[in-house]
Amino acid sequence: MATDVHVPTLGESITEGTLANWLKKPGDAVAADEPIAELETDKVSVEVPSPVAGVITEQLVKQGDTVAVGAVIARIDEGASAAASAPATAAAAATTNPAGPAETPMPKGEPTAPVAEADDDHITTLSPAVRRAVLELHVDPSKIKGTGKDGRLTKDDVIAAAEAQKGGAPAPAPEAKAPTAPPAPAPSTAAPQAKAAAPTGDRTEERVKMSRLRQTIARRLKEAQNTAAMLTTFNDVDMTAVIDARARYKDLFEKKHGIRLGFMAFFVKACALAAKDVPSVNASLEGDEIVYHDYLDVSVAVSAPKGLVVPVVRNAERMSFAEIEKQIAEYGKKAKEGTLTVEEMTGGTFTISNGGVFGSLLSTPIINPPQSAVLGMHRIEERPVVRDGQVVARPMMYLALSYDHRLIDGREAVTFLVRVKEAIEDPTRLLIDL
Repeated sequence: MATDVHVPTLGESITEGTLANWLKKPGDAVAADEPIAELETDKVSVEVPSPVAGVITEQLVKQGDTVAVGAVIARIDEGASAAASAPATAAAAATTNPAGPAETPMPKGEPTAPVAEADDDHITTLSPAVRRAVLELHVDPSKIKGTGKDGRLTKDDVIAAAEAQKGGAPAPAPEAKAPTAPPAPAPSTAAPQAKAAAPTGDRTEERVKMSRLRQTIARRLKEAQNTAAMLTTFNDVDMTAVIDARARYKDLFEKKHGIRLGFMAFFVKACALAAKDVPSVNASLEGDEIVYHDYLDVSVAVSAPKGLVVPVVRNAERMSFAEIEKQIAEYGKKAKEGTLTVEEMTGGTFTISNGGVFGSLLSTPIINPPQSAVLGMHRIEERPVVRDGQVVARPMMYLALSYDHRLIDGREAVTFLVRVKEAIEDPTRLLIDL
């Protein structure tokens, strides 16, 4: 009996997505709830599970196609088995896979078919982000030792393997499959990648369609610039006290809570404290009304494979340092794996972006609508400052607060930033709510 696979509900206000990857092909056996495809929406990547156990008989859309919520994208024969459908697999894959010739034998005289088959089985156990990296970097996942939980592969493992593969060591098995021919499950950009890898010295170009997430980021940031009356105010902060506190308590903190004590928890707590004194920084505009929030839902900017995402730490004003650090660590892991949900990325009232982890000295961050302000953190470096009439070297960080001048006056923005500075330079204020 054939069962249709429908595009699941993708979240509030999201009506369509792009079929980014097929994780299974016609003829493959699947278990109930096993992911068979990956959809990309404006905000997140979503895996489409199989509703039943059986064998995939048809793929009704191609990679890159736009599909609406509820649309049928595949059919599964609930009563079939993988062995029974094996003779039809090659023909079915040829009609649905736009890359077609990518499955032709490799030019080397090696018996490649069994290896590819083993690789397919291995790839299906990988997360979407890792699977995408495997396909784009053309490495053999079965040859890579995973450093993730339970020995799972991470994106960093794949990147490291690809770098080692380029390093010119005596050619291992995966290296033999590299630049001399298009890789097997090649994406639409396979030809330019193969050409770029060829040692000919040719000047090459590559055109890649913007992902939905990147298009959404571009549109929203431009809308913010066009709509808000944005202004940025700066200050610097002496990180000595926070660095000393971390050094003194980091081992006890990690032993008790199972998580490392980072800088972000200090800044989240400092912003929660400052927002009590300057509530407009944590407010938003809706039409001609100002909406004030008595809670702080902090959008924490996290780098993901496809761009910057901002999962939300909710009710941060009530959370402990350990709870904040655990929440941020979990979001960071999900961002790398591409498993953040729409609900985890919506509803923030204020944003913190840490460009310092990439080495940024100073920046003017852009507001994340409908929020009215964003705090930019930057790298810490020793600089000469005057303390008690003496020039001394201190670990300093520049802070930048971009805000919507329609809602927040300059005095309020500066006051907020000064409150944050005071709390970071004297963390005791965070404990006594001062």
